[in-house]
Amino acid sequence: MKTRLAVATALAVTLAHPAAVTRPAAAGPGEHGWITSTLRHMSLEQKVGQLFVTYVYGGDATDPATADRSANRAAFGVETPADVVARFHVGGVVYFSWSHNLDSPRQIATLSNGLQRTALGDGTKGRVPLVISTDQEQGVVQRMPAPAAQFPGAMALGASRSVTDAFTAAQVTGRELRAVGIHQPYAPTADVNVNPANPVIGVRSFGADPALVARLTAAQVAGFQHGAGATAVAKHFPGHGDTGTDSHTGLPVINHTRAEWDRIDAPAFRSAIAAGVDSIMTAHIVVPSLDPTGDPATLSPAILTGVLRGELGFDGVVVTDSLSMAGVRQKYGDARVPVLALKAGADQLLMPPDFALAYDAVLRAVRDGELTERRIDTSVRRILAMKHRRGITASPLVNVDAAVATVGSPAHQATVTRVTDPTLTAIRNDAGLLPLARANRSVLVTGADNAAFTPIATLTNGFAARGARATARPATLPSDAVIAATAAEAATHDLTVVLVNKAWDTAASDRRATQQRLVAALLATGKPVVVVAVRDPYDIAYLPGVRTYLATYTYTSAAMETLVRALHGELSPHGRLPVTIPAANDPGVTLYPYGHGLTW
Repeated sequence: MKTRLAVATALAVTLAHPAAVTRPAAAGPGEHGWITSTLRHMSLEQKVGQLFVTYVYGGDATDPATADRSANRAAFGVETPADVVARFHVGGVVYFSWSHNLDSPRQIATLSNGLQRTALGDGTKGRVPLVISTDQEQGVVQRMPAPAAQFPGAMALGASRSVTDAFTAAQVTGRELRAVGIHQPYAPTADVNVNPANPVIGVRSFGADPALVARLTAAQVAGFQHGAGATAVAKHFPGHGDTGTDSHTGLPVINHTRAEWDRIDAPAFRSAIAAGVDSIMTAHIVVPSLDPTGDPATLSPAILTGVLRGELGFDGVVVTDSLSMAGVRQKYGDARVPVLALKAGADQLLMPPDFALAYDAVLRAVRDGELTERRIDTSVRRILAMKHRRGITASPLVNVDAAVATVGSPAHQATVTRVTDPTLTAIRNDAGLLPLARANRSVLVTGADNAAFTPIATLTNGFAARGARATARPATLPSDAVIAATAAEAATHDLTVVLVNKAWDTAASDRRATQQRLVAALLATGKPVVVVAVRDPYDIAYLPGVRTYLATYTYTSAAMETLVRALHGELSPHGRLPVTIPAANDPGVTLYPYGHGLTW
């Protein structure tokens, strides 16, 4: 009860007067003195190192696997994660599963402690602890493995409309991250997804309404920072929600007018800043109305210094999106990009493709006079202030046993269920099929699966637990033969439940339209079919003939358990679309409006 009261109080004050709760206080004498003293004892090489955040290969700081030693040698010229930190004096490390950093709470906490001990060295002045990061947006973008709490992502939270649940999801996520020594979740996503064909944001956004996105962004900033002591990162400035190009593979152009940008994209970032967000991540996008030069925002002084710093008044840490992405590498070489990002107003440089080249390029720019050491000091001061205010300098190490007890605790898992239940959105029930009547039925569960979350198995087990003869038949991007075999099997069952994941995206995710053809083949059997979008809700526009359709926005186990309970009438779906679903061939025609949602 006390916890709920504290959350309610924090939210009420945050939304009414956000600065009163979460805006970091101006540097006091102690913080200012520590920053000044630390800077005075840092070499130029140490200062430049503080600007960089990089991945490292291996699950142990000093004794990684043989393959990870080889990968570190290729990327950094040294063998271990600790060697990378020591050689380049890096200010931050970002964890990924592909770099073998994320296996279990005990392993992650031990890795974090090992890296921090290396960063701190002998404790002499000028040695600074790392800020450790990962992409933990939740939903379809989460790096922490089970047993970590797996909350629904932003668009699902948008479907529930609950600022309290948004706060709580961020709070629990932040506490689990802090327990294993991770400080930055690289969340929340403040982009407003007004383009249904957006290939990279989609369900990572809270929705298409700027006011809703602003409210939930502020709530998550408060949850991460006030609720968990983590460092929130609002992204991707100046707004990645209206693009048909993925900045990982190309350079998107956002053609919003200045008035449209002020109305659509700016409110969520203004809300995050008012809530005291520690950091804002840049986008590798061109916005001609903000900067007509054609430079991506990451490299644009007009956008980062003029708009973000000058107009919006943000004086926290500006971190670039990954400098390995194509969107920031098309116009300038890899040695120029980090220098230009700093000149534009960035503070932290994330994941340059050639780390030594980028590090040396910044050092050379200072020594040649293109960048002043005073400019470097400005960014280092912001980074040090963030580390000090979030308690990283005071307590850089974590208790490994406490991390094991915290991550995925029964209380956290119960909270995941409570937050997930109101997000399920029933969009179509024309056949009156739902809720399912109690019956001895055979059920085929098929469609898009996910190796990490196994939604097909979770859903199948849920049906079996309720007495159905349930068969799992994963069919992710199926071949023609698999489509035919799956349809033939469906004809022998009483009911088929098929999961779809970005079935609309035949330009990239599903070039052969395999999911659309699978659903059509299942419908052709004449047997009842329930279609469930486990990512973008827009798929229904590309699936003619579907009469029963729901959206979970994610494929987590909790989302599948909520789904199977709702299908059987054990709970009522209460989610409402946080976006508009237009017709496939005519975006001007609305099939399902913002706010649509059925219940039973």
